[in-house]
Amino acid sequence: MAASLDRACRDYLAYLAIERGSSRNTIQSYGRDLDRYLAFLAKRGVVAPDDVTREDAEAHVRELHEMGLASSSVQRAASAMKGFHRFMVAEQICENHPTADLALPRKPERLPDVISREDAARLLDEPFRVDPRPKARQTGEPDRSNVAAFRRDKAILELLYGCGLRVSELCGLDLRDVLLDEELLRVMGKGSKERVVPVLGTAARALVSYLEEWRPLLAVHGRPGPAVFLSQRGSRITRQAVHALVERYGRMVGIEGLHPHTLRHSYATHLLEGGMDLRMVQELLGHASVSTTQLYTHVDRTHVRMAYLQAHPRAGLREG
Repeated sequence: MAASLDRACRDYLAYLAIERGSSRNTIQSYGRDLDRYLAFLAKRGVVAPDDVTREDAEAHVRELHEMGLASSSVQRAASAMKGFHRFMVAEQICENHPTADLALPRKPERLPDVISREDAARLLDEPFRVDPRPKARQTGEPDRSNVAAFRRDKAILELLYGCGLRVSELCGLDLRDVLLDEELLRVMGKGSKERVVPVLGTAARALVSYLEEWRPLLAVHGRPGPAVFLSQRGSRITRQAVHALVERYGRMVGIEGLHPHTLRHSYATHLLEGGMDLRMVQELLGHASVSTTQLYTHVDRTHVRMAYLQAHPRAGLREG
C-alpha cells in the first residue's frame, strides 16, 4: 500500500530530528507549516504523494500570501514544502517532485534592531545600583529570594549583550557549560551545533556573583538540576520569562519593546564597530554563513566613515 502524505510527513520530521540534527524549534515550525500544507491539499482532494501537482504547491504559496503572513514565514513554509517533497523522492516514497524548481519568495532584507552603546550601558547599570529590600518571612527572617532573582536578571542581561546569546541558548545553559577558569561559555546553538564564546568583564563578574551567592537561594525552592538560570520556583528559567524581564528592564531605562535578540544584534554591531574581523564575529554568533553576519555591517556605517577619515592620508584634505 502506498504511503500517505501524513505518514510521509511524520517520517520527514523524524529524519530532520535524527539524521539532520535540526533544532526542536525548526522541527516544530516545519511541522506547523506542513500540517497547514497537507490540510490545504486535503481540501483539494489530494492525499497521496504522487498526486500533488505544481499547481497545488503554487496555489498554497499564494494562499499563504493572501492570509497576510510575513514574507519570512511564507519563505520558511515554501522551504518546508521543498524539503518534504525532496525527501519523498530520495526515499522512493514517490517519483513526483512538484516543487523541484518552485521559486522561494524573496525575503526582504530587514536591518536588525540595535541599541546604542550608551543605551546598553544604561540598561546594564542603572536598574542595578541598589538591591531591592528582602521580603519578610512569617518567622520574621528576611527572604532574599527576590534579591537573588534581581541579581539573576543582571547576569542574564549581561550575558545576552556580553556574549551575544540567543534566548534558547541562554535558557539551555548548564553548570558544566560555564568554564570560569578559562573565561568561556560552551553554547549549544541551532541544529545542536556547539560553540565556545568568551565571557569577560562585567558579564563574567555578574555571572560569578550569581552562581556563588544567588543561585543557591533560588535552588532551594525546587529541583534545579544542572540549569544555570533558575526561576524563583527553583526550576530552569523559560524563554517567556527571559523575554518578559528584558522588556521590563528596557522600560525602566526608557527603551520600549526591547527584545532579547536586539541585545544579540547590538553585541554583533558593536563588535564590528570596534574593529573585530567579520569572520570572528560570525564564529562568535554561531552563523553557518558569513552572509548572515554581513547584515550587521549595514546597520551603522558612521564608524566606517570615521575610521576612513582617521586612516587615509588624504581623506581630510581640503582644496587650497
